[in-house]
Amino acid sequence: MGRKLKNDWSGQSFPHAGRRKPFVGDLGVSDPRNPLLSLLGWGARLGPIYELQIFRQKFVFVSGAELAAELCDEKRFCKALPPAITALRQYAGDGLFTAFNDESNWQLAHELLMPAFTRSAMQSYHPIMLETAAELFAYWDRQSGPVDVTRSMTKLTMETLSRAAFSHDFGSFATEEPHPFVGAMVRALETGRRKGGIGTAPGGQWVGRYMDRRNAARQAYVDGLLDDLIAARSGSPEQHDLLGIMLNVSHPDTGERLSPLNIRYQILTFLVAGHETTSGALSFTLYYLSRNPECLAAAQREADELLGDDPDATPTFEQVAKFRYIRRCLDEALRIWPTVPAFARSPRTETTIGGRYRMRPEDWAVIILAHVHRDPTIWENPDDYDPDRFLPAAIKKRPAQSYKPFGTGLRACIGRQFALHESVLVLACLLHRYDLRGDPGYELAVDERLTMVPKNFEVTLTPRVRALKHPSPLSEESPLPLIE
Repeated sequence: MGRKLKNDWSGQSFPHAGRRKPFVGDLGVSDPRNPLLSLLGWGARLGPIYELQIFRQKFVFVSGAELAAELCDEKRFCKALPPAITALRQYAGDGLFTAFNDESNWQLAHELLMPAFTRSAMQSYHPIMLETAAELFAYWDRQSGPVDVTRSMTKLTMETLSRAAFSHDFGSFATEEPHPFVGAMVRALETGRRKGGIGTAPGGQWVGRYMDRRNAARQAYVDGLLDDLIAARSGSPEQHDLLGIMLNVSHPDTGERLSPLNIRYQILTFLVAGHETTSGALSFTLYYLSRNPECLAAAQREADELLGDDPDATPTFEQVAKFRYIRRCLDEALRIWPTVPAFARSPRTETTIGGRYRMRPEDWAVIILAHVHRDPTIWENPDDYDPDRFLPAAIKKRPAQSYKPFGTGLRACIGRQFALHESVLVLACLLHRYDLRGDPGYELAVDERLTMVPKNFEVTLTPRVRALKHPSPLSEESPLPLIE
């Protein structure tokens, strides 16, 4: 597939919001600071497929589950990189998330890193996840008053991932503020996303260069820290984590290895994708549990049933899959607020979708997951939080491809098993240890960073003196699959 996707859809037009203006098109319809939240506000009423025209760039969005399922057919379609993701290549290069489908480093890195997510590898990460969660709880216990959930979860997931994948400690629990690397990383990548939105505007390239100059110091800090991390491990034969694999393992057939530059791109990709998405998933789950007392009580009963009377008890590796109700709570939060809110698809050859819309390989459509996950033809009362939507019987009744929080096909998230294991483990330990209460006056605000996370959401945590045993809220069920 070519690097530049024109996305003209052979001149076809689709519904759009408002009155389109000459030259600028739909500029002003969406908030440039929160474009995806804007889409959620007005996109659903436009039907299963709609468009946005910004200067010369056409964006086509899919909100209907039926069309999205068709685009997820891996035989006919593949991942596409729209302008905002292409712009991120300046920072993340040909890492797993930003690589083009035909770039050799994507295939090489994917094959080299798959062993890092086997069952035996996950077992080795389990103690690190428990240890890091214990540090979070100690950090909370030193504080007074409500805790900022998203900030805390970002500290937790950043430390868990960096320790498990790169054997590096950022010291996130030593201070109230996030580690400066987090802010620099997020702002550097946010610059790339914004550049993607202005690329076709008159003077867009000049504005992009200005943004690069303003961000140069942050980008140099991120690159330097990662390069130092790689240099410190170079020459060591250790292969116990992702960094060790990338430095020391060659492809069994070709003998190829990843270059130091590509290893930097891969580390940045894992740090961004791995900690931001899991932080958001945990934060949204805690928000909905704080708003649904019956769900919170059921989740705590399950944690107590499996972990016993000691609030400090922790699960074994094998026990994590048995927290079936807690897993459903997580899945339902990711349905309503998928932390990676969209992904783009292009056809492998010229084809037609929906029986009427012609697509060529240079065309792409962005699937808006928060729309697909709330499609009323699939989900009854889609705005309601109901973890039992993910009972095995309910899953079987739904059409395939209707729930895609980790993407789809070959380019789906390689670390989804890591994220799910960590999330369920943390939720089980947290709910077993604490009672939580949110501010009843808080209205959910969503911060659109690289991913979606709750904004200014706080809870008051009260240590549970004794976790009382209760009958399990669930009958005999098999553990839910990792993804539907």
